[in-house]
Amino acid sequence: MKHHQVIIVGGGLAGLRAALEAVDELDVAVLSQVHPVRSHSIAAQGGINAALANVSDEDSWERHAFDTIKGSDYLADQPAAEILAREAIDRVYESEHWGCPYSRLENGKIAQRPFGGGGFPRTCYASDRTGHALLHTMYERSVLKKVKVYEERMVIELVVEDGTCHGVVALNLVTGELEAYLADAVIFTTGGAGRIYSKSTNAIINTGSGMAVAYRAGVPLKDMEFIQFHPTSLYGTNILMTEGARGEGGYLINSEGERFMEKYAPSAMELAPRDIVARAIQTEIKEGRGFEGEYVHLDLRHLGAEKIMERLPGIREIALDFAGIDPITAPIPIQPAQHYTMGGIDCDVDGVTVVKGFFTAGECACVSAHGANRLGGNSILETIVYGKRAGEAALKYVKGRESGPSRRAVEEALERCTELVEGLRTADGSEDPAAIREEMTKVMFDKVGIFRDAENLKAAIETLVELKERYRNLRLSYRGKRYNLDLARAWELGGMLEVAEVIARGALLREESRGSHARTDFTERDDENWLKHTLAYRTDDGPRFDFKEVIITKYQPQARRY
Repeated sequence: MKHHQVIIVGGGLAGLRAALEAVDELDVAVLSQVHPVRSHSIAAQGGINAALANVSDEDSWERHAFDTIKGSDYLADQPAAEILAREAIDRVYESEHWGCPYSRLENGKIAQRPFGGGGFPRTCYASDRTGHALLHTMYERSVLKKVKVYEERMVIELVVEDGTCHGVVALNLVTGELEAYLADAVIFTTGGAGRIYSKSTNAIINTGSGMAVAYRAGVPLKDMEFIQFHPTSLYGTNILMTEGARGEGGYLINSEGERFMEKYAPSAMELAPRDIVARAIQTEIKEGRGFEGEYVHLDLRHLGAEKIMERLPGIREIALDFAGIDPITAPIPIQPAQHYTMGGIDCDVDGVTVVKGFFTAGECACVSAHGANRLGGNSILETIVYGKRAGEAALKYVKGRESGPSRRAVEEALERCTELVEGLRTADGSEDPAAIREEMTKVMFDKVGIFRDAENLKAAIETLVELKERYRNLRLSYRGKRYNLDLARAWELGGMLEVAEVIARGALLREESRGSHARTDFTERDDENWLKHTLAYRTDDGPRFDFKEVIITKYQPQARRY
């Protein structure tokens, strides 16, 4: 049994930044399903927000905080949004000093571009590969600091006894064996749940597995009904077409040649928040003004070849490679796709959860800086701001812990998990896990998508309950141990079904429209009844919901207009 003082599950930006905060004083290890630079953080394109005021000296962290809170449709906890905006400046400069190759203005300062919902050009970027640049910077720093990394490990249980975390049990994907890890503190930074949906910009590892493990260990999931749909994914593959393309001046055009955002957000146009733009595109398609009834155009041609090659080289490369289209000469076909999970593991501004010694940060967490809708440029910002804070909180906890973790509790968890995994590997049922997964992703996109109503949500829940029952009767196509991804994906599927049910039931429960959650049968925001967070607790009969008040400091809710 391996023992590390702090174990971080997830090797993306949040995980590496948490590790860097604790590694100078403690024995820190990272467990990751993939090599850290294959983490989904690398797919972030457009940039990271910070009120550096390099383009406009009127910008400030307070304005950044207000834009974030307004963008959240006032469901963000305002202290969390204020911390995000205030600490953004130091975190961006820190990453610059660690070697992140940001694009530059002519005066040598970090370049900043406009992004949706932002009052000023405050999105710092490295052309259109910002996540790539930042993740490599953090990984290089972690190599320098000798952070221990265990690759190709999938954590399947958080070991909790008497309300305290003692470690994790992980499946070694190479050997097929289960491994026990004793830890004084555990931090989950496992990313979002995008692959619960059929059309998603997310990597295949973004299954919500970390959320499911925490949920099963008794930690509530918060605000899971709020799922962000990115307005611009490449038609056919749903690869992300960065908001930076619109930040640089790109147009959205329907089949009638109209720049249609004028109807939906006359001031902000293409740079309205993502929930508004995604609904606008879906409405245009639904009302017959899409191309082939499926997509609209993202038109960059007027920007000129030089600007596209300098600011958006990655977008051009993706369009050429995956659609055979050169955006210098032709518009890009785009459609909305699932992109981000605003909800997640319930925690405070230090990543602290209801379980002692268990912390969380990044997309799998819900500190609620994003509320009902995240602004572009705030996601990779959240990873490094709250990753640092979670690492710092875990460091303080371990140094103050009076007794070590329980080896017996972890050994018992290992025995229990071994029995369950072996049972799944050798199961002799009749159901194909891939078929169940495909049905789940389709019903989630079709019935728990951009627009929602009670009839479709109830139908989705009925399907998910049926799929959970069918999941009990699986048979794997491969029963070996080494590199058995069939086993790993089948195990994940159980958690995905539970998380999907939380999303669908939370969406049915919330009888209003707020941010990304758009109910066609409850079209208005209802602050009197629904200005509150939902908390989902796991029971044998599905999720039990409770509520938590939104923390409001100085910004009273008002109508969102752009």
